[in-house]
Formats: sequence, structure tokens, C-alpha cells
Amino acid sequence: MKINMGSTDRILRLIIAAIIATLYFTGTISGVLGMILLALGGIFVMTAFLKFCPLYLPFGINTNKDKK
Repeated sequence: MKINMGSTDRILRLIIAAIIATLYFTGTISGVLGMILLALGGIFVMTAFLKFCPLYLPFGINTNKDKK
């Protein structure tokens, strides 16, 4: 896996995941929509920590600015 996510992208994903988790656990969103968004938030957290997004590959997107 080649790193293809920059720090800004990772921070935004973690913030969005935290918002989704807060809304779910406070009962603002619930049911099927809540479960789907919670799963999406989990995927955001996982991709942020791995610094890799598989959906970026087919489109050739790379937000990582490090050229090492």
C-alpha cells in the first residue's frame, strides 16, 4: 500500500467520523441511516490511520505532499 492521503485529508476524515459518532450516540441519527453512517465513519477512521484510501487509486488522486 502506497500512502496517498495527506494530513489535511486525514484530519477531515477524523472530524467527520467524530461528528457522525456523536450524532449516533446522542440519538440524533438512528435506524438504518444511523448504522450506515456509523459504518462510514468507521471506514473514515480506518483509512485515516492507514493513510491509504482505496477509492483514490482508480482516479489517480494523491493528497500526500511528501515526495519521499
